[in-house]
Amino acid sequence: MGTLTIGNVTLKNNVILAPMAGVSDLPFRLLCSRQGAGMVCMEMVSAKAIMYHNRNTEELLQIHPEEGPASLQLFGSDPDIIADMAKQIEDRNFSVLDINMGCPVPKVVNNGEGSALMKNPRLAEEIVRKTAAAIQKPVTVKIRRGFDEEHVNAVEIAKRVEDAGAAAVAVHGRTREQFYSGQADWEIIARVKEAVSIPVIGNGDIDSPEKAKQMLEETGCDGIMVARAARGNPWIFREITSYLENGTIPPRPTGEEMYQMIMEHGRLMLAYKGEYTAVREMRKHVSWYTVGYPNSARLRGMINSLESMEELEKCVKDIFISSNNS
Repeated sequence: MGTLTIGNVTLKNNVILAPMAGVSDLPFRLLCSRQGAGMVCMEMVSAKAIMYHNRNTEELLQIHPEEGPASLQLFGSDPDIIADMAKQIEDRNFSVLDINMGCPVPKVVNNGEGSALMKNPRLAEEIVRKTAAAIQKPVTVKIRRGFDEEHVNAVEIAKRVEDAGAAAVAVHGRTREQFYSGQADWEIIARVKEAVSIPVIGNGDIDSPEKAKQMLEETGCDGIMVARAARGNPWIFREITSYLENGTIPPRPTGEEMYQMIMEHGRLMLAYKGEYTAVREMRKHVSWYTVGYPNSARLRGMINSLESMEELEKCVKDIFISSNNS
């Protein structure tokens, strides 16, 4: 089981929860941390939104004292704004500051932010240089293979951000054009690893302990980042860390364990977001938890009509407890 040091921060292991908008909020990060994630990455936050004191941004910046180490991810395209906002929030309880250069969403890309920065290597470098100079905490960067097939430049970007002061780089093996479709290219991760001396974190298609080990062996990367495979499945961190440590994979959770995890997830959501928002956001999470369960289409219909935590508990109990005992 490898360890991973990013700047002056040593993680408890090298298996990381990826930043996912609408998924890796505080309640979910805390669950993944408890299941063994070496670091958890927060949902991306707009540097401009911090500057303008956007009230929704404060919720995104919340960090639980037990979830660390946590990586806080900023996105934007103005080097001065990103550096200034990084300095403004540096006293918050995160360990690493990440700069998003991988988000493929059109409204982000059309603003010249996220993966659009891969089309402008000089600007990407300037953002990292100014931010790394502005704060004491390690600055990392998350990139993609490239913007499209004609511009596969992850190696160039990685070299530039290393030179600018980045303490690590995470590489998603897909272009922006691919979004999340097709197969991730792990060879580009290996090429980045050969090109730079800072830690390289591999991302893309890690959906099992076996795939996690395979990526580490095939690419030589220093750490791995789990994204969509963690949705509805925080246990994947327990499974991967166990497999990397001693070659064994713990048994999948029982119906009772599934029930307890979802209810703990719901309680955390309730505490941080209030019932109205918690229940509506839990709908998608419960749908992910139930993937592969019998009658999952019918279950999704039930889940999407939930209006209260009481209804949520009854529904989850019916799915994971009552059906297993019948």
